[in-house]
This record gives sequence, C-alpha cells and structure tokens, in this order.
Amino acid sequence: MTAARLAAVTGGVSAVAVAWLRRALWRVVLTLTGGIRVYGEPPAGPCVLVANHTSHADTAALLAALPATLTPRVAASAEYWFSRHLRAAICVTLTGGFPLYRRRSGGPDPLGRAETLLNAGHLVILYAEGSRSRDGVLGRFRPGAGRLAARAGVPLVPVGITGTRRLLAVHGRMHRQRVTVRFGTPVSDLASARESVTQLRDRSIVAPERPDSRLRRRVADFAGSPAGLLTVFLWAVAEAVVWPLIPEFALAVLCVAAPRRSLRLGLTAAAGSVVGGVVMYLLAARGVHLPQLLTTARMHEFLADRMAAEGAHGLRHQAFNGIPFKVYGLAAGSAHVGLLAFLVNCMPGRLVRITTISLVLGGFGALARRWRRWYPAYLCLFLILFVGGLAKVISVWS
Repeated sequence: MTAARLAAVTGGVSAVAVAWLRRALWRVVLTLTGGIRVYGEPPAGPCVLVANHTSHADTAALLAALPATLTPRVAASAEYWFSRHLRAAICVTLTGGFPLYRRRSGGPDPLGRAETLLNAGHLVILYAEGSRSRDGVLGRFRPGAGRLAARAGVPLVPVGITGTRRLLAVHGRMHRQRVTVRFGTPVSDLASARESVTQLRDRSIVAPERPDSRLRRRVADFAGSPAGLLTVFLWAVAEAVVWPLIPEFALAVLCVAAPRRSLRLGLTAAAGSVVGGVVMYLLAARGVHLPQLLTTARMHEFLADRMAAEGAHGLRHQAFNGIPFKVYGLAAGSAHVGLLAFLVNCMPGRLVRITTISLVLGGFGALARRWRRWYPAYLCLFLILFVGGLAKVISVWS
C-alpha cells in the first residue's frame, strides 16, 4: 500500500471516528432535552441534504440522526461562524462545519469547498433557506443547493425537522422538547426538494405515537409532579422507621414509567431514607421501640453484636446485606453510637445504593420505551419477583 493510499484510508477512518463522536454527543444531549425520533431511511452515500431551518438545534438533530459512516459536514455562514477564531473552532469541532461564502466578484467559489467534500465521499448539509426562519414558515429555497448537487452529480435529499424551534428558538431560551427528524427519498431538483421538505415536516408534526399504556402515562405524570416526589420522600422516611417496603419498591414503579425523572426520584428517596434513619436513631436512643415489620430476631441480634464490636463503623455494611435500614437505626440508637457518627457512616451507603438503583431502573425504562404498552405486565412481573426476593431474604435471616 502506497503512502498516499495509507494516508487516505487513515483519514477516512479518523473522519468516521470523529463523526461517530459527534453523533454520540448530540444523541446524549437531545435525549436529555426531550428525546429524538427518526423516521425514514437515511441517505446511502454522498448527497446534498436540505432541511427546514428554524433553530441552531437543527444541526444537532441531523448529526444525531445521520449514520457516522456518511461523515456529514455542515455548510455554515463564513461571515458569521468563521468571523472569529473561537466561534469557528466551536463550529468545526462540534458540527464539522465548513465556511460557505456569499458570492462576490473576484472572491472564492461559494460552492467550491462543498463540492470538494462531496467528491471526497462526505454528505453535505446545506440549509437552502439561507437563514433560520423566525416564524416557522418554510422560506424560499436559494438555488445554491441545486447547483451544488448538479455540479457534484449527487442527489438532493429532503429532510423535515420538528421540535427544534420549541427546543431552542431564535434568540430564545432552551425548553425541553422532543425532536423529530424524517428523511425523504432523493430528488433531482430544488423545487421537488422544497415540496418534499414541507410534506415531511408536516407529517412529523402529526407523527403517530408508539402504542403506550394509559397506566404508564398516569404513573409518569405522577412521578414528575410535586406529589410524586413528596410520596417518594415520605415513603423512604417511613421505611426507615416502621414501613415494611423499601423505597426501591416505589422507585421500580416510578422510574421505569418516567426514566428522565429517575435521578431526581433517587436523590429524593435517599434524602428521605437518611431523614427517617435519624428519626429512628433518636427514638431508639430514648428507648422508644416501634414495631419492626418483616424483620427477624436474628437481624436484631446480629446488629446488636456488630454495634458492640465495631461501633458506628458497623453501619457501613448496611447497603447490600438485606437487613432493613430501620433495624440499623434501631441498633445504632440503642447502642448510642452518636448521631453524627451515625450520619457519617450511613449516608454514603444510602446515597450510592438508592441513586444507583434508580438510575438502573430509569435506564431500563428508557431502553424498553418501544414496549411501554406492556407496563402493566412489567408491574405484575416485578411484584412477583419482589415478593419472592423478600421471602428469600427473610428466610436467610430466620
């Protein structure tokens, strides 16, 4: 293999790797800001991709939706994006942008750089309207995109984008919003491309939702409400004092239904668990012993011995050994290990355990998004597994 050929192959591999990193970055960002849905078949090779343009977020949506193997490059206004070094560096690094100059007598060929990229096998994104639409109305397509496709001998691929104007409006603030990208079939002229972009955009606005469970939607609404957070907090407080069901039971119901709320729910449950532990400790230190449902005498004997042998350090084993947290609070209070020592030794374990489980449950809910209609079946299966696991724990400590 010649040196030139090796350099070309290496450059192609690195271009795909960089495109993959950009795609992953914008996928994560858009998932966190409301999600992204992609319809239609992406282009199979080099082409000029034209889309409606209402927001800077349009580029993020396209880069997240396109395969990295197409190594997409974005035509950006040279007069704006490349007028300052920092702005140009951000544009090139995050979007793969390249300067598109306006035609001036004696100046560089406005389409020269784009044609070179197409001939090298890249996909070129060109917003044919020339600038972002302030009112969402699709503007007149300028002829440059059509001339570029004809010069490079590649098709025009229309794309309809919705949601980005709400996500990040021109000179506006960011709002959570799901984004939809819908690819059309390649066309040969700019008039057909504009008509197709209009149809794709309008279809995306009324795109049908995947089948969902009414129960899941209601649970998700509750999980995102102040009442849902308060319920999780009080549940965790009560479990650390007398309630027999761990806060992870509530999290398994709520986080799977509302994955984006999982971290907030987990942190709320962890805070409630620590507060409940303090209540349990103070009660036990004053000789008040409340009923300890679904616990065994062996659990209490084991922790009494552990507190006597290790003091407050014995609390560090509470995260994953199956003994309810309220038993630890009772044992620590009865042994008078000190409230500060109790908090220092139990808080990290509660925080790590509960938030980790909530994030895992939220991740499962996100991955199972297309099967949301089966949420009631998931609840039934979870209840069976939970009861079986609880019975096993009680059996082990009996």
